Amino acid sequence: MCGIAGFLDRSESTPAETLAELAGRMAATLSHRGPDDHGVWTDPLSYVALGHRRLAILDLSAAGHQPMVSRSGRYVVAFNGEIYNHWDIRRELEAGVAAPQHPLFDPPYRGTALPVPSETPGWRGHSDTETLLAAVEAFGVGEALKKFVGMFAFALWDRHDKVLYLARDRLGEKPLYYGWQGEMLLFGSELKALKSHPSFCAEIDRQALILLLRHNYIPGPFTIYQGIRKLPPGTFVAFGPHRRDSHPVSYWTARDAALHGQLQPFTGTEQEAVEQLESLLRQAVTGQMVADVPLGAFLSGGFDSTTVVALMQAQAAQPVKTFTIGFHEQGYDEAGHARAVAEHLGTEHTELYLTAEEAMAVIPRLPALYDEPFADSSQIPTFLVSQLARRHVTVSLSGDGGDELFGGYNRYFWATRLWQRIGSLPHGIRAAVAGLLTIVPPRRWDGLFRTLGFLLPAALRYACPGDKLHKLASLLGAHSPEDIYFNLISHWKEPARVVHGAEEPTTVLSDPLQWPELRDFQHRMMFLDMVSYLPDDILVKVDRAAMGVSLETRVPLLDHRVVEFAWRLPLALKVRDGRGKWVLRQVLYRHVPRELMERPKMGFGVPIDVWLRGPLRDWAEALIERSRLKREGYFDPTPVQDRWQQHLSGRRNWSYYLWTVLMFQAWLEAQ
Repeated sequence: MCGIAGFLDRSESTPAETLAELAGRMAATLSHRGPDDHGVWTDPLSYVALGHRRLAILDLSAAGHQPMVSRSGRYVVAFNGEIYNHWDIRRELEAGVAAPQHPLFDPPYRGTALPVPSETPGWRGHSDTETLLAAVEAFGVGEALKKFVGMFAFALWDRHDKVLYLARDRLGEKPLYYGWQGEMLLFGSELKALKSHPSFCAEIDRQALILLLRHNYIPGPFTIYQGIRKLPPGTFVAFGPHRRDSHPVSYWTARDAALHGQLQPFTGTEQEAVEQLESLLRQAVTGQMVADVPLGAFLSGGFDSTTVVALMQAQAAQPVKTFTIGFHEQGYDEAGHARAVAEHLGTEHTELYLTAEEAMAVIPRLPALYDEPFADSSQIPTFLVSQLARRHVTVSLSGDGGDELFGGYNRYFWATRLWQRIGSLPHGIRAAVAGLLTIVPPRRWDGLFRTLGFLLPAALRYACPGDKLHKLASLLGAHSPEDIYFNLISHWKEPARVVHGAEEPTTVLSDPLQWPELRDFQHRMMFLDMVSYLPDDILVKVDRAAMGVSLETRVPLLDHRVVEFAWRLPLALKVRDGRGKWVLRQVLYRHVPRELMERPKMGFGVPIDVWLRGPLRDWAEALIERSRLKREGYFDPTPVQDRWQQHLSGRRNWSYYLWTVLMFQAWLEAQ
């Protein structure tokens, strides 16, 4: 795992002696992503510069130094990530198997022969970066990308055709930002690298701010800055001195994976589905356990992380190192569950119970960690567990992705069941029910559920029932099941009324024309989460938190072969008896007793609502003070202050709404 940065000067005005200095400055902002080594490569005749910071994971020797030049000298790459199947690709290259470059993806060699080696390549080391370069030389950029199994983002300069390629992995595990600032194309793993270049002068994008209020994150390709974009997952884009307005080209799409899977569904038995899924997961876990440095895993005790750890331990010669953190606040602690799982599997488990003060101490670091406003409050425990793991290992596997692939989020069941119940009811009746639900504050609902919860079925024993009932009230006006889903994933329901001077832009979440034609409503929700919430919230959260402490994270469930298989499975193998992840649970029950896992689903969060009424109150009030908001000119102070006062009174829990505004305000203050 590393950090990459650089630029292409289309104006050809950067002095040759300044190219390396600027690229080095950009890369230096990413030192946390790569503390082990650094390098710069420039082409003064083409006014291009690549910078790199290295976290050495494979081939710790100087043979893994970057930026790296290909064997022929044609290509130079700055690479971030891991290609898990790179040994298989090496064997293919050594056998002399190569396909011609495709004109859609690569400029032709202008009539000259392709440099396909006729004998075993003279490898300099055993890094996957060297394999990447050899694959590009043999197959071309687009075809090579299709062969890679991994997580990555890279910048590749073609010295022959004067073309700069930027590429990103299929699911968006690794970040890559880019954009023109005048005649300067800037790119990097994080926005701070782009901001360090003297040409950077982007202004805040108020449309992106509206999206932040709605989702708690900024969906791609938007960023908080005008003119700067996130490269979409599964794409690459090519730029050159005369190619300014290039558009990303897809080499893999979640849409195609979903459609293909539904058109060619799995037709085997349930047992065969479980067998095949476990085989694919074992393959993914095995590939992602390869490292030349200490390796472990996050373990929350939930189904996804436990499945990953169980498969790791099943093939490990030594106890796997596992990590979790706990909180003393009731309803937010999963450490006990993780401990029980670790004891059963026999892992070398490390847990750390944290005080509220230790967790809140992370908050001042968030603007620098995330670079743009990001308001998923589980960013705090994610950073803390990453910090804990980094004391013992350099690589940690995680269980992210299971909810999106196998139907694990509660909203999938809420939305489906709710529409089945209210779809035919008159709106007047719905409004009356909504009013009754909101008369009682969430805290009182929570107390009632604690008192009478033993009377409820397990599926209704939620961690925070009061908030969920108030959320239910806001859903009763829906006109379609998609309306319910969009409401559930929205925080501020009308964010354009809160942000001054902009309208809400269209995204994949709000544009049905971008949705694949999937028969099942729950599959449609899973698809939308996979293309937005997963890459732009979950994976951003994990990447920035972990790389902030120089820890590489890997996500076996997002191996694209697992993703493609998951989309072939009928909904009945994912959702059954009102619960998700049926097929994944069957894999896990082969390794962990069912009774150890049967408990209500709990999010990975912290009690932001309580903190805002208590120890964070002064900090929050200073950031959203009415005159300050009016002076800065981004937010209408009235709705923000109204929710703040209601939250302080305990009548409503507006912590999610307020946290989004506060994260923007804290970020703005840090600029």
